Amino acid sequence: MTRIGFHASHEQASPRQLLRDVQHAEKVGFDMAMCSDHIAPWSRRQGHAGNAWAWLGAALALTRFPVGSLAIPGARYHPAVLAHQLSTLAQMFPGRVWVALGSGEAMNEHITAVPWPRKETRVQRLEASVAIIRDLLAGEEVSRDGPVAVDRARLWDLPEDPPLLLAPAISADSASRVAAWADGLVTVVQPVETLREVVAAYRGAGGRGRLALQLHLSWASTEEEALALAHDQWRSNVFAPPAPADTMTTEAFDAFSARVPLEAVTQTVRVSADLGRHRAWIGEYAGLGFDDIYLHHVGQAQDAFLDVFGDQVLPAAREGGRS
Repeated sequence: MTRIGFHASHEQASPRQLLRDVQHAEKVGFDMAMCSDHIAPWSRRQGHAGNAWAWLGAALALTRFPVGSLAIPGARYHPAVLAHQLSTLAQMFPGRVWVALGSGEAMNEHITAVPWPRKETRVQRLEASVAIIRDLLAGEEVSRDGPVAVDRARLWDLPEDPPLLLAPAISADSASRVAAWADGLVTVVQPVETLREVVAAYRGAGGRGRLALQLHLSWASTEEEALALAHDQWRSNVFAPPAPADTMTTEAFDAFSARVPLEAVTQTVRVSADLGRHRAWIGEYAGLGFDDIYLHHVGQAQDAFLDVFGDQVLPAAREGGRS
């Protein structure tokens, strides 16, 4: 059975509001939640960027379902520090914490004033960081030279079971590469054929664990309202790589997206006022092999979405999206 999760977008709501939202999501029947990790939003219209790790502790304490996050090992989060945070949460909340370890985006990472490296260098740093985090979570003392330096790091409070280290991947090439180390895959909504290629590449390279999809969607009482909402909140996210990873400021994203037409946002957001259409989309993605689907309603107000989808979408979606 497909599990349906709620995505808490730190770029779009205050951490206090997101705590209310994640409790609301659990109450109406969502199986789990995930959150983004940003120090700056994609646009001034979104206007938020709370600290994900402080928020995760509160969210896990106030709910009973699993909650995970994206995280980027690097200058902002040295992998030993990241492992320390992750281990502490997993020790307090057994079996409920996971992390998706990525190569990063300049918008969040440039704040340390460390030069932004090219993609291959970032991937090498990620792979070195994953090995460090795994060894620390296994209770080892870790020292390393190479892409990431560590000096006699050790975690003194370990969880009974190490948390899952998932991999975010958008392309088939990335999915194939992360299969060597990931406990599962997380990707974002794309054309069906692209998603099929990503799934096949990950599984074909021996990728293990569950497949998760972050499904950006916009729902409102009318088609016009749903499209306008998506355009207002998510038009900064229509650009193809490498722009999302290499653009450094919120102001730059706003400048780039100033002339994005309304219809362009439907490339990255599933927009409809028809709940049956949303059920069908979820069912289609489940049919591609996604075990976990996290719904991200791109509006800043979540209450109506949570109530309606909890009542009229989740039951059918868990059985394959039948409408």
